[in-house]
Formats: sequence, C-alpha cells, structure tokens
Amino acid sequence: MQKSQLNESIRDKKPFDFAIAMRKLRGAVKDDPKAAMFELADEGFDSLFEQLIACMISVRTLEHVTLATARRLFGVARTPEKMASLSVTDIDDLIRNCTFHDVKAENIRTIAQTVMQKYGGLMPTEPELVMGFVGVGPKCTNLAVGISSGHPIGIPVDVHVHRVVNRWGILETRSPEQTMEQLQEVLLRCYWLEINKLLVPFGKHICRAARPACPTCPLLPMCQQVGVKQTGTPEE
Repeated sequence: MQKSQLNESIRDKKPFDFAIAMRKLRGAVKDDPKAAMFELADEGFDSLFEQLIACMISVRTLEHVTLATARRLFGVARTPEKMASLSVTDIDDLIRNCTFHDVKAENIRTIAQTVMQKYGGLMPTEPELVMGFVGVGPKCTNLAVGISSGHPIGIPVDVHVHRVVNRWGILETRSPEQTMEQLQEVLLRCYWLEINKLLVPFGKHICRAARPACPTCPLLPMCQQVGVKQTGTPEE
C-alpha cells in the first residue's frame, strides 16, 4: 500500500482533527515542565548557535540533564567565538553529564571553529548548511532554526512525537524521519514547532511508552491506541 493510501485508510477509521487535538494538548500539558529547548529559549538562550548546541546535548539525554548541562556550558561560552576558544577537554568537562559527551564535545568545537573560519563568526541560517554540520540531523536543524527564527522550516520529530502520532493511528511509520515527512503532509505549518513543544511533555507524562495514562487522557476519544497493551495512571 502506498503512503497516501495508507494515511487515508487510517484516517477513515477515526477522523482526526488537528485543531482540536492541539487545543486538548495545550490543556493537558499546561502544568508540566516545558520541553528543554523551549525552556532554554525562554531563559534567553535563543540564538541559533545556542539552540543548535543545546539540541545536540539533548540527544539521548534526559530533559533535566540537558537543561543543567546547557546552562553550565553557556555560562562559559555562548557564542561561536568563545566556544572555539575552548579545548575539546574544556567542553567535555562542562557537558560530562550528558550522553556521548566526548563525541558531542568534539562536534561542538568543530562547529564553532567552522563558523569562525568559514562563516566569519556568523551562524548560517540556511537549513541545508545547518544540517551539514557534523553531528546535526533533521530534528535539531528544524528545532534550532525554527525556535531561533520563529519560522518553522520542518517538524522536529523526536521519539515522543514519533510514538504519539503513530499511537493515535494517523500515521504508520517506522522512523522519526518517515514521521517527519508524512506528518508535514497533513499538519498545517503553523503547528510544526508547537507539536514538538506539546508532544514532548505529553509523551513523557501522559502518552508514555509503557503504561500510558489512556483512561484520563483528553485525547482518548480521538486515539486508536495503536500498540497499547496495558494502561496506567498519570502518577506512575
């Protein structure tokens, strides 16, 4: 079955209204901590360079660790010039609590040096150039460029976004990259950044990988609960 046919067959089972879903999501996560990148942006770490570096730190790293690590690093270096002046060991010491810190430290310094040497210290804003940096993928590119500019260029799909939209039954994809491509076909651009902002806390606290809190979820009437075998409570 082709992608377009698959999407239509899934939606035929239970119509899905994104406007309603987004409204319900806002209410569901209003008291939860914000996703790390959005929290950092609210704290003033909203430049493209800061957002990109913070997103790299966040890969395979818990949200609270990402926040503490990014704040510690940015307390020492917030610009490509300052970051490039640090050694890999300096950076590694500052980000040691995050996963794969040694590899990330090398990549962060390489990016800072490239910006200084190739772009005169100014971060390029073209998505293809940002994604061309070592260690940077579609999610971090979409998230960093979108947050720093205020204009979404693509949907930042992480494990939470990927899991939740497939559980809703609106897509049937095997990877975050496939989810990004297909979700961009059916989701209005005005929601492209917000869906990440909402689904990260929603996926952590309500629509969890194991024992999701389906009985109390406000989106349950819209959800096909694909793959759900056992549910739990929000407190679990």
